[in-house]
Amino acid sequence: MSIVMKQETAREFSRIHGVGSFRPQNFVTNDEVCQWIDSSDEWIRQRTGIITRARADAETSLLDMAEAAGRAALESAGISGDQLGAVIVSTVTFPYATPSAAAALADRLGATPAPAFDISAACAGYCYGVAQADALVRSGMAEYVLVIGAEKLSDYIDNHERTISFLLGDGAGAVVIGPSDSPGISPSVWGSDGGKWDAIGMTHSMMDLRDVALQAESSPDGTALVAGTEAKLWPTLRQDGQTVFRWAVWEMAKMAKLALEKAGVTAEDLVAFLPHQANMRIIDEMVKQLKLPESVVVARDIAESGNTSAASIPMAMDRMLKTNPELSGGLALQIGFGAGVVFGAQVVVLP
Repeated sequence: MSIVMKQETAREFSRIHGVGSFRPQNFVTNDEVCQWIDSSDEWIRQRTGIITRARADAETSLLDMAEAAGRAALESAGISGDQLGAVIVSTVTFPYATPSAAAALADRLGATPAPAFDISAACAGYCYGVAQADALVRSGMAEYVLVIGAEKLSDYIDNHERTISFLLGDGAGAVVIGPSDSPGISPSVWGSDGGKWDAIGMTHSMMDLRDVALQAESSPDGTALVAGTEAKLWPTLRQDGQTVFRWAVWEMAKMAKLALEKAGVTAEDLVAFLPHQANMRIIDEMVKQLKLPESVVVARDIAESGNTSAASIPMAMDRMLKTNPELSGGLALQIGFGAGVVFGAQVVVLP
């Protein structure tokens, strides 16, 4: 006799039910950045489109920002934390390798015992989270899933490093994904190219700091040794700007077009474009390659917030809907891309 195992009741569709964000109130201008690097306000604006970048103070943790964005998204969706079937946090700046930011956040939001886990997919992390939340909801494993992109990049900046430091900001953005009567999230286009693994990343590994500590233990002058090398070995961010720019402009436009194709829509069907806020020139070039109509509202949150990695797309979505509430219910193309290198894209119905 064969035994058939019981399965969860699947749902056909999912959608975004609510969105929220947290923005630090400390704004760093281009002139302030130029105290540390040989540049100018004009050069930074022309090359990146950034006027200011928001950065959190020392007392504000990544979890604090994620919690604020998560609570705003729950309120927007009209649900409470105990209704969440999973919590996903996309981040590369949580200061603990384990336990996860998501586990602590689930407890803060009253979502225990919901499963909770982090995603390390840099600037594509939010779109990776949406792909997984969509699958969890449609499989019946969760009714509502909270997806948060949260970064405190200022903890990993060398102010004198000029390939990426002047781009980066802090913040958090969140969405609640749940069941829908009609398609609200398209099939995801996502992937990676590990051949460009070192195009964006850290200057050092944590193992370098471990080696310093081991040397200090065996050295009679260990304290001085650590004091003189610890700051130099603290991992900070850097990138090969030209490699990243060319990859983002040419390859990501192809992925964005593929996302439209998988969704069965065209650029003319969109009301909004929500690209990762990496660089205004990249955004402008993608708009040209996608041949977006002038009617499509393009997120340009980078001008005031800087590049916030995994947080950038949901932060931009939240600002866009607050500024243009008439876009609610329309179709938006979202695409994230970054260190790995990794990418992810979907067409979504705006909450």
